[in-house]
Amino acid sequence: MRVNRCVHCTAFPCTDVKHSAYSVPQRAFEQAAVEIVLISEVAAPSPVDGYYTTPPGLFARTTVQAFHDAGADVHSLDDVVALGVYLTTAVKCAKTGVGVSTATIEACSHLLERELLLFPNARAYLLMGDVAIKAVNTIARRMGERPPVPRGATYKIRKDPCHFQGRRVFPSYLQAGPSFFIERSKRAMIAEDISAALALVRDHRA
Repeated sequence: MRVNRCVHCTAFPCTDVKHSAYSVPQRAFEQAAVEIVLISEVAAPSPVDGYYTTPPGLFARTTVQAFHDAGADVHSLDDVVALGVYLTTAVKCAKTGVGVSTATIEACSHLLERELLLFPNARAYLLMGDVAIKAVNTIARRMGERPPVPRGATYKIRKDPCHFQGRRVFPSYLQAGPSFFIERSKRAMIAEDISAALALVRDHRA
């Protein structure tokens, strides 16, 4: 199954993103094998820096490092995918400024909602950054459910178990791109959250 054949934007209504950098994963996935969905914030500014690029782009390289920090024996994005991980972004276009608007997150959350439905065996959602957190909370509200991630600073709320549609939700920090190397404390928390998600899947398999 190729996600870009099931999830796509045609109207491109958002005004604060770079539409030329629009990206939905084109790689083929076995739907039943995906047990963790990692959602970062926005698409890479350049297509060569996305997740599923050859040679590996910046998003792929920092993500592999994040999983390695978490104790996973990975050396490439293929190794990460082999763990049962699907990687995507909450907003499918690159940002043009420092952040993206609530309206853009709302608009693109419809695509993300359809994307999440493609993986019924997912047991955990890793929400890497505020945009991903807001997007999943938006989906929950639209479904008439309580937002899974409460308000507050991520470092304060990440230790409390969150759930959405019967799945564990891990609010964390952005692991994709150059910001990954800036703050050691956030990098340590990213590793802890990824490790916890992997442990959850291992425990279920056992």
